[in-house]
Amino acid sequence: MKTNPARVVAINISPGGIPKKPLPEARVLLSGLEGDGHNHEKHNTPLQAISITDLEDLNDMRNKGFDVYPGAIGENVTVSDLNVDELEIGDRLIFSGGVEIELTKRRKPCYVLDAIHPELKKHLVGRCGFLAKVIRTGTLQPGETIEVRRAAAATCT
Repeated sequence: MKTNPARVVAINISPGGIPKKPLPEARVLLSGLEGDGHNHEKHNTPLQAISITDLEDLNDMRNKGFDVYPGAIGENVTVSDLNVDELEIGDRLIFSGGVEIELTKRRKPCYVLDAIHPELKKHLVGRCGFLAKVIRTGTLQPGETIEVRRAAAATCT
């Protein structure tokens, strides 16, 4: 059985806060997506330059009655056919256009999601995706495919 390749569905930015709005393409810098605001000191770090979430998780939240869509919960990159929540810190995502990111931290639901619905945070626990640092800069577009390079397993000597 052939599965669909993981791909970018949307690239989202905002000057700050949620929702983030989709772009036809974005320049990926070491600091994150050009034009995206990281105006809270907690988030303004190269280790958290990009946030990534599954479209499938957003669809599940929508089926539960929450008004979410790509960018609504503040993610920069919305992907499909890639279970982001099953990835690990240190895994790398290599996009077909050349951009590469490394997952650095699981993303936790933030209080700003209360603006969508006060119950949304509890439904997103463990399903909010990852934060990542940029390894290779470039341009990112919806439709690009994604290769996952798993972090090297630790070895005991």
